[in-house]
Amino acid sequence: MPIYLPIAELSLDLVMLLALGLGVGVLAGLFGIGGGFIMTPVLIFLGVPPAVAVGTGAAQVVASSVSGALGHWRKRNVDLKLGSVLIGGGLVGASVGVKLQQVLKAVGQLDLFIAAAYVIMLSVVGAMMLIESVRTLRGAAKGKVTKARRAGQHSFFEKLPFKMRFRASKIYASALPPFVIGAFVGLLTAIMGIGGGFLLIPALIYLLRLPTRLAMGTSAFQIIFITAVTTVLQSVNNQSVDVMLATPLMAGGVVGAQMGVRLGARLKAEQLRLLLALLVLAVAARMSVDLVRTPSDVFVLDIKR
Repeated sequence: MPIYLPIAELSLDLVMLLALGLGVGVLAGLFGIGGGFIMTPVLIFLGVPPAVAVGTGAAQVVASSVSGALGHWRKRNVDLKLGSVLIGGGLVGASVGVKLQQVLKAVGQLDLFIAAAYVIMLSVVGAMMLIESVRTLRGAAKGKVTKARRAGQHSFFEKLPFKMRFRASKIYASALPPFVIGAFVGLLTAIMGIGGGFLLIPALIYLLRLPTRLAMGTSAFQIIFITAVTTVLQSVNNQSVDVMLATPLMAGGVVGAQMGVRLGARLKAEQLRLLLALLVLAVAARMSVDLVRTPSDVFVLDIKR
């Protein structure tokens, strides 16, 4: 059943859009990510203009993240205080990212920067998570217990000022690391049009030593606000949010996120990290191909009106 998308100026199948939203929603609930780094490339592949794909994809990420965060909240996997610090940093980073995006676009390097940043960060983060999760799973199979350091314990972080007690995470540490992490994720959200969960979750796990499920729930909570601000800015400034496209994606995403949260509860933390690592590496590999492949249009004229 095709429907016409007035902003994107093309027709797409309604059932396919519902299925796409459902699939990304499952991933959002399962891993605590927004899913923007999957949704946006898929929409572009389907013929949606990149600007509309970014703006509308952000709207879908908001819906999936709200649904996923509610599911994690019921399971007590959200640290509101830590999430608030992350959001504060994210808003600052997003503001800086908008300015940086304008500079990169002015010098004609925005597309290359985004593609290279995707490949480098996804490859590094995915490889680190893959190595750690495989090592942990092998140790468990041999009956070895991996002893992790107590949450929040890091010799460098312990010396930083502005310490706060995050009771849900069982951390008493400086607010600076989560604020900086949130700012970095917000910066990438503004430049790359992503929720940033694929970076935020590993940072919370490996730098702040949060339990995996708590990191996923807090990540979903933080993504809600950053992507909501992005959606509003895209709609007001660029008119790039297609409501007809966003509606089925959001409907499928809300249902899928609840399914993902329930599925994630049945898997071990090491298994969740392994699956997320494989997903991140798969996206990195796909984007690597696009980065080195000869484009169909070798020369493009950017005519400013």
